[in-house]
Amino acid sequence: MDLTQGSTQEKQSRASKMMVIVGIISLVMTFGGLTSAFIVSSSRIDWLKELVLPNAFFWSTALILLSSFCLIMGRRSVKKGLKYQASLFIAVTLVMGIAFLISQFVGFQQIVESGYNFTGPTSNITMSYIYVITVLHILHVVAGLIALLVVLIMNQKGAYSPSSMTGFDMAAIFWHFVDLLWIYLFIFFVTF
Repeated sequence: MDLTQGSTQEKQSRASKMMVIVGIISLVMTFGGLTSAFIVSSSRIDWLKELVLPNAFFWSTALILLSSFCLIMGRRSVKKGLKYQASLFIAVTLVMGIAFLISQFVGFQQIVESGYNFTGPTSNITMSYIYVITVLHILHVVAGLIALLVVLIMNQKGAYSPSSMTGFDMAAIFWHFVDLLWIYLFIFFVTF
């Protein structure tokens, strides 16, 4: 496919989606660097060898996976011209995203209750890495939730149609990336 062909709207849509993808690539590099630092630091004497993730992180993983499924259903609804149904799926995605955030904070509370703080005499380098990486992910989830809220409002205004999905697609690409990123981080923390 020749990227220089098509209407102005098609070219703008491709350019917008490409900007999201370039941003995602930079985030992949950021989290790749952080997880690499995690691996390198694991040879330290004070490294926590038996890492047990909080139960809330398992629940949050299920929530974010389900939220992506709901967003896929929302997109399909827009493609079928079902605005109300699409709004319902987007709203459920938002609620699950918020529930994901809540479960993350519950997970942090479980970490603190286990005796590990971010800094201070009860801190541990292993848990400090988990705090930093997870909080950085949470910030991107918040950005994704804002994008989804905009998509919900725009859908209610009738901005999306089967032939005009750019804004929706940009938010969906980012949301699915944040989902996959958490899956990667979760598996990384569990297996490393």
